[in-house]
Amino acid sequence: MISRKAEACGAWCVVRGACKLLLVTALVTLFALPSLAYERRSAVVDTVAKAGPAVVNIRTEQIVQRRSSPFFGFGDSFFDDFFRQFSQTRSYRTQALGSGAIIDSRGYLVTNAHVVEKASKIYVALPGERKEREASLVGLDPATDLAVIRVITEQSLPSLTFADDDDLLLGETVIAIGNPLGLENSVTTGVVSAPKRRLPDGEGGVAAFIQTDALINPGNSGGPLLDINGRLIGINTAIAQQAQGIGFAIPVKVVRRVVNDLVVHGRLRSAYAGILPGEISRTMVKSRGAGGALVTEVDYGSPAAKAGIRVADVVLELDGVQTDSASEYLALLRTYPPGAKITLTLLRGEEVLSETINLEELPPGYALHYLERIFGLLVEEDRQGIVITKVLSKSPAAQIELRPGDRITELAGVRVDNLDAFVARVEETLGHLPLRFTLFRGQRGYLAEMP
Repeated sequence: MISRKAEACGAWCVVRGACKLLLVTALVTLFALPSLAYERRSAVVDTVAKAGPAVVNIRTEQIVQRRSSPFFGFGDSFFDDFFRQFSQTRSYRTQALGSGAIIDSRGYLVTNAHVVEKASKIYVALPGERKEREASLVGLDPATDLAVIRVITEQSLPSLTFADDDDLLLGETVIAIGNPLGLENSVTTGVVSAPKRRLPDGEGGVAAFIQTDALINPGNSGGPLLDINGRLIGINTAIAQQAQGIGFAIPVKVVRRVVNDLVVHGRLRSAYAGILPGEISRTMVKSRGAGGALVTEVDYGSPAAKAGIRVADVVLELDGVQTDSASEYLALLRTYPPGAKITLTLLRGEEVLSETINLEELPPGYALHYLERIFGLLVEEDRQGIVITKVLSKSPAAQIELRPGDRITELAGVRVDNLDAFVARVEETLGHLPLRFTLFRGQRGYLAEMP
C-alpha cells in the first residue's frame, strides 16, 4: 500500500517532469524560429527587400473639358455656331494610377509615357512616406512609351541598378513590382518567356519586348521588371488582354539609351544613318520566306556611306531584331539617339554580312532639304502657320497640283502650327512613305499623300 507521502512525492515528480518538458519544448521552439525564417528567405525575398524601396506609386490628375448643349448638333457649321452660345463648358478631374522606378538618387524616375503624357499634375508616393510628393515631367517619348519625371528631395533616394544589355536567359526568374489597382508595392514572379519578342506597333512598324508570365495588371505600367539579383531588366508596359500570363516589358537597353536623352534634352533626338529604305519585291519575299528593307538611297558622306552600306542592299536585321519592311526598320531605328551604334545584317546579292553604323545627329537643315528632295516642296512660316512657297516641276507635289500659297496644317496626323513643330514632325517621319499632308487652299481643306 502506497503512503500518502510517497503518493505526493510521485505527483510532484510528475509535475516537475512536465514543467521540464514544457521548458525544453519552449526553448526548442524559441531557437528554431529564427532558423525557419532564415530558411524561408529566398532569393526573391532578398531581391524585393533590396529593390522595393526604389519602386514608387504614381497618381496623375487630368482636367478634361467637355461642352454640353440642350440642343442636338445639326452637322452644319451655321447651326453649330448659332447653338454654341447656349452650350456650357464643364471641367472634370480624372485620375489614373501607375508605377515608376527610381533610377537616380537625385530623384529621377522612369515610367511609361502613357501614364503621364496627358497629366496636368503628377504625384509620387515614395516608400515609407505617407504624404505624396508632386513631381515634374522631365521628358517623354510616346514612340517608345518611356518618360522621365522628377521629385525634389532633401536626401538621396535608393535607386535601381541597370542590368547588362542582352544578358537575359530564356526561362530565368524575373520579378515585377508595381501598383496594380492601387495596391502599392505588389510583387509577382515569373520567368522570361521570350527575351526579344517582336510585336507590331500599330503603325506598320515593330518593337522588341521582353515577354514574361509574371502577372502585370493595370497600375503596373511603368514599374520595374527585375532579375533575381535585383537589377532592372525592363519597364513593364502592356499585357495581352485576350490571354493570361502574357506580359511585356521594354528592354533595359532601350530604357538606357532613351532615358539619357530625355534627361538631357527632354525628348529622344532623331538619329541620322543616311539610308532611305524601300520595300523589296513580292517575288523576293516569296523566295526568302521573309521580307526586308531595301536600301534605295545612301546619302553621300553619311554614317551609312562611311560603314560601306550600298544601294540595293537589303536590311534583314537591326541589332538582332528581324526587319521585314521599311516601316519596321524605321520604327526600330527610332529608338536610338545620336551617338549610338547599330549593327545591320544585310543581304548583298547572295551574301549575308554585318556592318556597324555610328549614328550621328541630323545635319542642320536636313529636314527641309529632305522635304524638297523627296516631295518637291519649299515652305516657310508666316503669321497663320506653314505656307508652301514653291513647288518644283515634275515633283510629287506638282503631280497632285499643289500650289504656292497652300497651307499645311497637319503632317502625318499631327498638327503643325509653326516651323519648329513642322521640322520636328518631318524628322520623326523621315523615310515614311507615303506621307499624309492636311492642306488648306482658301477655306477648303484637302488630304494629300505623297509620293
